[in-house]
Amino acid sequence: MATMKDVARLAGVSTSTVSHVINKDRFVSEAITDKVTAAIKTLNYAPSALARSLKLNQTRTIGMLITASTNPFYSELVRGVERSCFERGYSLVLCNTEGDEQRMNQNLETLMQKRVDGLLLLCTETHQPSQEIMQRYPSVPTVMMDWAPFDGDSDLIQDNSLLGGDVATQHLIDRGYTRIGCLTGPLDKTPARLRLEGYRKAMRRAGLAIPEGYEITGNFEFGGGFTAMQQLLAHPVPPEAVFAGNDAMAVGAYQALYQAGKHIPEDMAIVGYDDIELARYMTPPLTTIHQPKDELGELAIDVLIHRMAQPDQQQQRVQLTPELVVRGSTRN
Repeated sequence: MATMKDVARLAGVSTSTVSHVINKDRFVSEAITDKVTAAIKTLNYAPSALARSLKLNQTRTIGMLITASTNPFYSELVRGVERSCFERGYSLVLCNTEGDEQRMNQNLETLMQKRVDGLLLLCTETHQPSQEIMQRYPSVPTVMMDWAPFDGDSDLIQDNSLLGGDVATQHLIDRGYTRIGCLTGPLDKTPARLRLEGYRKAMRRAGLAIPEGYEITGNFEFGGGFTAMQQLLAHPVPPEAVFAGNDAMAVGAYQALYQAGKHIPEDMAIVGYDDIELARYMTPPLTTIHQPKDELGELAIDVLIHRMAQPDQQQQRVQLTPELVVRGSTRN
């Protein structure tokens, strides 16, 4: 493999001149530039990203640790993060934890050893990243998305899930529904707990009772929504409407209603959460709480880059405001 010294020798210039031509960080005459360019082409030389990162003390890479899920929300979010990285001249190294604590910490150690310039964490709260590993690499800026597993200097970006659950349930109340159930995510997750509390808050404010069995704990996945809706349909007095803690569970609930011969919204109204791309193509299109996934990814990268540039700045906590998107799964 050709080196910069080989290029310099063939072009008859110094290695520093070759570096200036490649990096375009200093004026080099057109004639010399042509010689260096020709030598690079002849030798099929490729600059070493490792050497450059050692020299500049940065790799232009950002690591992201995420828990695997069939929920399309995460893939849409990662797409926004990757696009934002590309637009800002960074590469994204994505590690999937598969919900396994050992794998999560091994991936975390690997990302740190690869000297990523910054780190995004979007993992389950059941298994928290090793605080020991995080403390071993204190110079790596970190942005937590949705929740912060421990106190520290990491920035936090989160959805206002309490307000979102309230808005979703209030929409059903405003449409005249009084028997309203809730399909929650796993209650070891902060967003799931807050969305459930938002549902309860709206029901209390309207003076509506929540009968026993109207709150079903799911898992934020398609299958969890399917099973939870089957449980609600088996209730002696099934609800007229349901707030699903995310769109993935709402999709599963649609299938359970279809198999039971029920129609949406005539027999059961549904409001979801996340506004995944699939939501608008459901039959009928799903009313849901919009989370701006592309904007969330862009915001996470911008906050992280800002933290990398100013590591001593005060910790940032950014909360996004949920918005209701009304479609066809609730009656007019």
